[in-house]
Amino acid sequence: MRRCGPNHLIRTKKMGEEIWGKIEKSNLSIQSLCSIRSLIINPSTSNHIICAIFETLTQYLHQQQEQTLENQNQNQNQNHYLKLLCDIAINHHDFTRIIFDRVRSFASSRSVNSQFRVESLSVLLTIAEHDENLVSSIAEFDENVIIELCFDSSVSVRYWVFKNLFRFRIRDEILVRVLLGFVNDPYPYVRRISLDGLVRLSKSVVEFKNGGLIAEGYDRAVDSFVDRNDCVRAAAICVVCVWGQMLKDSSGEQDWLDSVFVQLCSMVRDMSMEVRNEAFVSLGKMKMVSEDILLQTLSKKVLGNLKERKFPGKSNTKILDLPASNAAGAFIHGLEDEFYEVRRSACYSLGMLTDFSARFANDALNLLMDMLNDHSMVVRLQTLETMYHMATCDRLKVQEAHMHMFLGTLVDTSTLIRRAARKVLCLLKLPFMKIFKSSINGLLTNLETYPEDEADIFSVLFYMGRNHGNFAVSFVTELSQEIKPSCEGELRFDNPRVAAVLVLAISAPLTHERLGCSIPSKVFSCAIPFLGRIAFSLRDCATQDTLLAYLLKFSKITHVPGMESSVEDDLFPVAGGTLQLHNIDEIFNQVLPLQQICNGASEDLFRNDLRDLRQTTFPLSHQRKVIFTDEEAEKNVNLILRTVAATWQLIKSGFTDEVQKTLRSCSKDLATVAVNSKRLTGLLAFASQYVQVVQHLAEIWVHFLPLSKLRYRKIGMLDHLLEKLDYDLRKLRYEFSGLSKKEELPILELVLLACVLRLSEMEICCNVNTLKRVQSTISDIELLCEDLHIKLSEFAGELRKSLSEQGYLDDGALSQQFSFKRLLDLFSLKEMVFDGMLKHIKAELGVPGNDSENPIPFVSGLPAGVTVQMTLFNVSDKDRLWLEMSAHEGGLSQYAFLGSNQIGSYDEINKVKLSVPFYNTPKAASFVLRACVVKEYPSEDVYQPARGSGGPKGELGVVSNITKIYLGAAKSTT
Repeated sequence: MRRCGPNHLIRTKKMGEEIWGKIEKSNLSIQSLCSIRSLIINPSTSNHIICAIFETLTQYLHQQQEQTLENQNQNQNQNHYLKLLCDIAINHHDFTRIIFDRVRSFASSRSVNSQFRVESLSVLLTIAEHDENLVSSIAEFDENVIIELCFDSSVSVRYWVFKNLFRFRIRDEILVRVLLGFVNDPYPYVRRISLDGLVRLSKSVVEFKNGGLIAEGYDRAVDSFVDRNDCVRAAAICVVCVWGQMLKDSSGEQDWLDSVFVQLCSMVRDMSMEVRNEAFVSLGKMKMVSEDILLQTLSKKVLGNLKERKFPGKSNTKILDLPASNAAGAFIHGLEDEFYEVRRSACYSLGMLTDFSARFANDALNLLMDMLNDHSMVVRLQTLETMYHMATCDRLKVQEAHMHMFLGTLVDTSTLIRRAARKVLCLLKLPFMKIFKSSINGLLTNLETYPEDEADIFSVLFYMGRNHGNFAVSFVTELSQEIKPSCEGELRFDNPRVAAVLVLAISAPLTHERLGCSIPSKVFSCAIPFLGRIAFSLRDCATQDTLLAYLLKFSKITHVPGMESSVEDDLFPVAGGTLQLHNIDEIFNQVLPLQQICNGASEDLFRNDLRDLRQTTFPLSHQRKVIFTDEEAEKNVNLILRTVAATWQLIKSGFTDEVQKTLRSCSKDLATVAVNSKRLTGLLAFASQYVQVVQHLAEIWVHFLPLSKLRYRKIGMLDHLLEKLDYDLRKLRYEFSGLSKKEELPILELVLLACVLRLSEMEICCNVNTLKRVQSTISDIELLCEDLHIKLSEFAGELRKSLSEQGYLDDGALSQQFSFKRLLDLFSLKEMVFDGMLKHIKAELGVPGNDSENPIPFVSGLPAGVTVQMTLFNVSDKDRLWLEMSAHEGGLSQYAFLGSNQIGSYDEINKVKLSVPFYNTPKAASFVLRACVVKEYPSEDVYQPARGSGGPKGELGVVSNITKIYLGAAKSTT
């Protein structure tokens, strides 16, 4: 932000004095009040002007505070004056205390009208929110003033006071009496707030130990069940739930909880969705209910032992006027409700009540299984969460008839649903082998349909094998014959069945060690080459070294190949590289707790087994302790990047399939690198992006091979690949900070290569912008080489020489004698080596509480307010970020600049909540916005037409997830 000079400040102050002079002559008209506020919020306004404004406002207030409500315009002016005083207190801290005291005198004065006193109290609370030192002054405010306003004849005054009642310090015994008195207020919203206050005061009421007072509050809430207003009935349900259970504690009658429960069940058929939803939420909060009453909620037919039973409707009467039939089929009605909010609440409460009865839990499970087919994703997710709660309480007893419905959720289109279903599956205790097999097959179908779930699925298989050891051994033994190498001698781990066998085999010995001996040793041997991939999936269960110890032991390997003669190299070969071996004692410390948790194995027995393993597997020279550090992890990343650089000769020779296979392996290896510090997060992101750039180069290079050009080329394909390469290179250059000059140089040479590839095509050789980019990039490379005291590479030097000798014509076309083939032959992919810290500029974007069933309301043709939450990582004041929103894919986008006013301070992690209006609302009942955070690249890099007035001018790169925001037309209130 540009700092203002002294001359600018002098001009601003002088302008402020002129404005104030005009305002004084206008006798504080409405127009002048707006000008006053602009002076107040302007930080350049001098103190003597602020002081003059303060004195003028207080003088007017003193003159008019005797006015009554008969002069409505005068009363409105008083409110404007108070708000301006509040602005002064917030923006000019020198005046905060004096304004607070002055306004407090207005609020305490009984000579002014109540509306003005309430406005004064509102200003006091606002000022105290901005100054913690004044919070105690609010607490010390005279409670008699607040209580007096509770009985004011004005509805708006009473409503404001009850809404803010707990922000003042008022004795609980007085609060209870006041709230009970206003439960019958003529105004419905006052009645609702009074009932809400009773719930909030429940803990204080218990301390009174006054059973009569609790009974009075309970009875008044029951009377409100027939209130005409939905919000009052919903609030009354909360009071009945909380105060009814308090009444049981004070009276000691155990059966009273059944009465409260049946009373709540009587409201689950209310005409209002809000009331029904609150009824089911309250049912889930009940602490203890009789089993026969619970079973009645699952049956619409009244059970025999409850047909004649009645409960007291109120506490202060002995009339048994509440039949048990009120609870009949309560949850059936809830689960069949037309509103998903009610169905979700019913699912939740059903799960909470299963803690009290195993029989009720078994019957409830039949209803819950049907809810897994609910059309609402929210309800399906809540159903699975309820099942998870039942499983943790040992109340989930699934039968074979249930499994088909349950396993269907493993292939749900929602990632959240699939993850929740697998979470439940981890805790299930399956009684039969047939059910175990169907569960494993369900997970394999999940893996085949959604390969991205692999890590979570492997973890679930591991837990299932550990919890069902005998079943797992039988399953592995049966399928072990399917683990066969291909004719080339390679094992296809992408076969889901093979993956399941290997993971289950690893989990089996944790149940009982003898089970590991029942599994063919070749299964464990086949798992060793894929140790890194399996260890990544099971990282929450065991370390890579722990798994290696198990695999070596049960595969019957007696020595590690190559270790006899290589004393200085303590590496074990695994897929994608090598694995460094830890001290076996350290491995033991990791393995032992895991084994003991599962079967309580003897510590001495297991220690002896591992000592035998150490003697047969690890030479003494390899038993020194190794501690993994950030530096070692950085070396692993550099090793992977060295492999990437080594693929260049294969790329030039046309071995594209082999190169792509190697690069995909490098990407997977990067994904398995464990990061325990923020220092390496940026490096891993950069390395992954770099591997992607090289992958694009391999795809592009095929088009420039003489023998393969006709076979591979498709119309428009090369242009598309070049665009992707340009985009990924811009992300490398501008979405990472901390690159050294030595690290930046290879990236700039890749930019030059991309330009040469684009120019070498006859159809696009007239691209003036590409030529300009070549010249600017060569200039940047020359400056870097000069600072590093090195020479230009042969590729960059020849390109500079060719441009200077032959140049380009007036229309931007290169001379026909320009040799592209010679330049491409000179390029060599340099190895990237990092020795510093990189920071990844990225963002996370979300709209909490918004989905297709909870859209943001809008009116067609008018702006719609959208509130987003963003987490920005490593953003500095030099980065130009925008929030991009579009209603149609490929259509016009709207941009909101994320400057310092929106972001605030520039820290490593910034959490921002921002409300943005979307202007182009279509004429539709609903629509979906696609929003993301984008970064504007420097405009001199490539030319990009302006996207509208005030919008980004340069090329944009997406730095966050793309979030869908659902909007629905607002319902008419007429």
